Amino acid sequence: MSKSNIHFTLSFAEPHAHYVDVQMEIHGFDSDYIEVKMPVWTPGSYLIREYSRHVESFQAVSENRSIAWQKTAKNTWRVANSSSPLQINYRIYGFEASVRTNFIDSDHAFISPAATFLYIDGHLNHPTTLSVKLPEQWSRISTGLDKVEDKENCFYAPDFDILFDSPLELGNQDIWSFDAAGIPHEFAMVGGGKYDKHKLTSDIQKIVEEETRIWGENPNKRYVFVTHNYQSAFGGLEHLNSTILASSRNAYSNENTYKNYLSLVAHEYFHLWNVKRLRPKALGPFDYEQENYTTGLWIMEGFTSYYDNLIIRRCGFFSPKEYLNVLSNDFNLVYNRPGYKLQSAALSSFDTWIKHYRPDENSANTGISYYNKGAILTVALDIKIIAETAGQYCLDYVLRAAYELFYKQENRGFEEDEFQTLAERVTGVDLSEIFTAAHSTKELDYNTYFHAVGHELIDLNEDSQELSLGIKTGVQDGKIIIKQIERGSGAWDAGLQVNDELIGINGIRLDIAGKELDNILTHAEVDEVVDVLVSRDGLLRTIHSPLRRSAKQQWCIRERSEATDHEITLGKIWLSIE
Repeated sequence: MSKSNIHFTLSFAEPHAHYVDVQMEIHGFDSDYIEVKMPVWTPGSYLIREYSRHVESFQAVSENRSIAWQKTAKNTWRVANSSSPLQINYRIYGFEASVRTNFIDSDHAFISPAATFLYIDGHLNHPTTLSVKLPEQWSRISTGLDKVEDKENCFYAPDFDILFDSPLELGNQDIWSFDAAGIPHEFAMVGGGKYDKHKLTSDIQKIVEEETRIWGENPNKRYVFVTHNYQSAFGGLEHLNSTILASSRNAYSNENTYKNYLSLVAHEYFHLWNVKRLRPKALGPFDYEQENYTTGLWIMEGFTSYYDNLIIRRCGFFSPKEYLNVLSNDFNLVYNRPGYKLQSAALSSFDTWIKHYRPDENSANTGISYYNKGAILTVALDIKIIAETAGQYCLDYVLRAAYELFYKQENRGFEEDEFQTLAERVTGVDLSEIFTAAHSTKELDYNTYFHAVGHELIDLNEDSQELSLGIKTGVQDGKIIIKQIERGSGAWDAGLQVNDELIGINGIRLDIAGKELDNILTHAEVDEVVDVLVSRDGLLRTIHSPLRRSAKQQWCIRERSEATDHEITLGKIWLSIE
């Protein structure tokens, strides 16, 4: 029997209708039937997305004969095997613009592999090849997959983990190349944009060089950046040797939004090591059919969310003040969500499958993001290591050692207690308080850390007398609609509801600009009860709600006037101030 092989072909008979046609050729598998499956999620984006819902026109043929098949589960097709090559044909509808889903139109196609390619049950380790038949109006392919020599638009993946981790951008994207850290990099821009190639190249080279310095090596032989430019967008998804970014096409001409874009680049590139190689045990090898639970995303995403802006500071794009402002924002994002009292960073990680990607009107009251909470825990780790080793060590050393041990030497994921043990062994510093806090809703006293490097964390609103109902509103069809209600606020206790139309207070009609509400709050007394007229499902009612001090916090990190010379020196080390 000849050696087994799997080959895919992508073609586009109707890209304008948002379809990609997929052909899967299977040869040499000795069994009565073959079960092919589609992943239900994609690594890096922890939500069951049910990609198989977009599969249609499934067919199985061999030598022009139809082969019997039946669907046995939501993402599984059982096909009678054939001694001759088996061909499975199906179509995928893709019209969701994101970094994790297929999007196809007359201009280009973004192919998310987990949402596109079937795999044979039990054969995820099987190599595969992929051919792309571009529409005649398209000419370019951007992907991290290796090309098959002497074959046009043909690529090779040594296994399905690599295939699922190698998205493809097809169309007429603007492509240029550069070297950084001794590695060839390709940059692809989709959707236009006011960008300066030379500046982007120079700035991203600095980011790549700094991150490679942190980790000690760059494990790629080639890396691909793809940016989808929209009217308004921001985000990214990491892959083994590529990343897909989303940005506003106008972000590059504004200093602040451009720096935010560079931070996004730094974040996703950092994942090249942190997640894609250094990882918790649960995050690889993957089970593509169900949730892969871990409490360690506060390390994976939290560390990365701390380092992305720190790297921008180290590269000189952020001034120390700008960096402290963006770091302060992580504290604001955590502590202006009442849910920080209910959900730990570790639990937020574990529950990402049911919460993070499915926010609702009550999410802020029930939980936090392991990105932001992880980032503020990470700054505590970094500062503690710097302070207790008199600047001889920082978190960089821990990352490098963990990468060397768990990925390069042992080629496995880690348990959190193993990571903590390694961090303490490398630095000689007891870090248990912070690792324990990651699994608790008891907050650290962050000023015990910031003071050690000559800084302080303060709430500028601590003495604020501002009053609030505790609601967030939006305007729909000229109506003021309640969108969120803060746990423990007057509105919460009084029984105001999300989707109530807010009409008036104390007999005064409210305006959509908010001037009347601001006037009422300015002249009211704390704990004063006001009569709130709302329309709930078309019925008018008056609700008596107390006004309370606003719970909004405004955190700021600044230099501490009482800092010693030693603390100031450590602060300069932390902030890379020469």
